[in-house]
Amino acid sequence: MNTRILIVGASIAGLTAAHWLNRYGFEVTVAERAPQLRAGGNGVDIRHDAVQVVERMGIMPQVRAMAADVLGMKFVNADDRAVARIGIDEPESVEIMRGDLVALLHEAADVEYLFGHSIRELMQDGDGVVAGFDTGLSRRFDLVLGADGLHSSVRRLAFGPEERFIRHQDHYFAFADAGADLGENRWVTMYNQPGKMAGIYRSGNHAQAKAYFIFRSGRLAYDHRDITEHKRLVTEIFGGDPSWQIPALLDAATNDPEFYFDSLSQVHMDSWSSGRVALLGDAAWCASPVSGAGAELAVVGAYRLAHELASAAGDHELAFARYRAGFRATVDKKQQICVNIRLMVPKTTVGRQVRNTLAQLM
Repeated sequence: MNTRILIVGASIAGLTAAHWLNRYGFEVTVAERAPQLRAGGNGVDIRHDAVQVVERMGIMPQVRAMAADVLGMKFVNADDRAVARIGIDEPESVEIMRGDLVALLHEAADVEYLFGHSIRELMQDGDGVVAGFDTGLSRRFDLVLGADGLHSSVRRLAFGPEERFIRHQDHYFAFADAGADLGENRWVTMYNQPGKMAGIYRSGNHAQAKAYFIFRSGRLAYDHRDITEHKRLVTEIFGGDPSWQIPALLDAATNDPEFYFDSLSQVHMDSWSSGRVALLGDAAWCASPVSGAGAELAVVGAYRLAHELASAAGDHELAFARYRAGFRATVDKKQQICVNIRLMVPKTTVGRQVRNTLAQLM
């Protein structure tokens, strides 16, 4: 039985897998390049099969207690008048802030953690994998699971450069703190100009509002870890627009040290495993934030992978094959996001008018 497992990435997918693998009797180590858990992030949805997984983990009461309690989305004009609203009607699902969910999953995963360790090298042989970190630490494991996001280092080391797998969806987005007095409580407020959107996320159970920015663009050349460059790019797109609440949102967001920026992209791979290395979460199948399915896929995919490894008594070849065969159809379905993008970011003024009319009917 392959008992010693390294998970790279301490976010939703990695921590869920850590919990279940530990519960099934595996010896688990989680490595995370950040010095501590990342507390930021937007609201994420626990829905469908993910609800059952979280309930079995025993943390669903805490998840419900910390729910964001958002009623829906509203679209406004430059005068901040609502022109359409879309309510949320999913009584069985729960929306929770990403950082809150990660903290709960961390508490539920009683395993070894290596914070401040970034993976730099993976060397496989017939019996295991040697993982080398930027700290100089080198450890041997039976299996390595990459749960390190869209720009996965594990994927790059075991499968090849990310350009082979990432498909840009012609949009970029940013997310950061906003002034607590902005936006309507319990609503996601969206203001559109052709090809771009600025928004305010106000959770009913959190005092801190969040700012959203999305804009349409072909591929941009930038360092995905350079936050200063990220702020500059968003400021170039939105900084000259004095309408609605954009100046106040931009000012607050660019002063947030946890400002997050990236492309709206998806990961498409024929296989999620290579020898003794497998991927899960966004590293394997990122559907993009506008899918609304990132947390759901992360939780359910991590559970399925852990379950297959336990069922196969650690036989990774059998487990990895079953994992892909059993989850591929779900991933393919959740990656169908064209309608979501058109709803949130109409390309033209006419498209915005059509969207508002459809939203009113909904």
